[in-house]
Amino acid sequence: MRVPETKVARSRYPVIDWHTHITGGGVPGKEIHFALTAETCLPVMDRKNVLTMVDVTGGYGDALRQSIAKLQTAHPGRFLVFTEPAYDDASSAGYAKMQADLIEDAHKVGARGLKVLKRLGLVLREKGNGQIVRIDDPRFDPMWEAAGAFHMPVAIHTSDPVAFFLPIDRYNERWEELHAHPDWGYYGKGLPSDRELQEARRNVMRRHPRTTFVCLHVAESEDLAYVSECLDSHPNMHVDIAARIGELGRQPRMSRKFFDKCQDRIVFGTDAGPSPATPQQLFGDLLYEIYYRFLETEDEYFDYAPAPVPPQGRWRIYGIGLPDAILRKVYCDNAARLLGLPV
Repeated sequence: MRVPETKVARSRYPVIDWHTHITGGGVPGKEIHFALTAETCLPVMDRKNVLTMVDVTGGYGDALRQSIAKLQTAHPGRFLVFTEPAYDDASSAGYAKMQADLIEDAHKVGARGLKVLKRLGLVLREKGNGQIVRIDDPRFDPMWEAAGAFHMPVAIHTSDPVAFFLPIDRYNERWEELHAHPDWGYYGKGLPSDRELQEARRNVMRRHPRTTFVCLHVAESEDLAYVSECLDSHPNMHVDIAARIGELGRQPRMSRKFFDKCQDRIVFGTDAGPSPATPQQLFGDLLYEIYYRFLETEDEYFDYAPAPVPPQGRWRIYGIGLPDAILRKVYCDNAARLLGLPV
């Protein structure tokens, strides 16, 4: 098939990448691991017109201080850092207040938001009975409230593609992806369903209307009508597009309508990190060029990841050719507003 191929080397407007993983892991609360460095990121950022990268997995306590010192403080305006909950202490007595206090401490040292992994709802279990800890468990209410009080947006990852909840057999369109990452499969493990997880997050947004939530990965990228209804119902909800152009680009007409309608509630993100095991998230020039091509052109039938074999499923995507007014909001203005930055 011969179709036009447009190379978009730089975004049309400056970009705030809302969702990256420069740091992560290490010793919780004590030491952070740098998966990437500022020195590695900055040349790519300059080439690709990325004004700011938000490092969402900055940790808490001393680990958070290390993240902020080496990124946000050392390179003002180029990096922002989010804090994370102390998941390992969730079953401890007095956790609710302790976690809220950690949010206050994070705010004081400069954290700009809170990142909640899908660990809450899918992985984190009670110590003792082993039950899954629900996203809307009331012990987290003080945390959500503290984030709102300090104007720290919550970047929250809940659930995953529907195929992850289905048997890993010949009928599963993500068979190769799930065989490469078998721990991503949830079928038969007694976990909540995708919709149960989504509705639990909605319970949280209802209970905390003064807190801003950015639901990562378009919240539910394979059901944009549902996401649109959620956005209509929850004025404090936004979404990012990180690691989901593979889904958005296979439904280009629906996606374009979604961007038109929800243009003030969508922020740009890539989920970028250093691992070649997930090429759809591999930080570098090619990753940003694919995102820009999807958003800025009407090119057809192109790869959603810089990889010889499509890593999530054997399909290709189509550009949605957003107009300048929407591009500017998605690339930068919406995120700047949520982060309290000049637009």
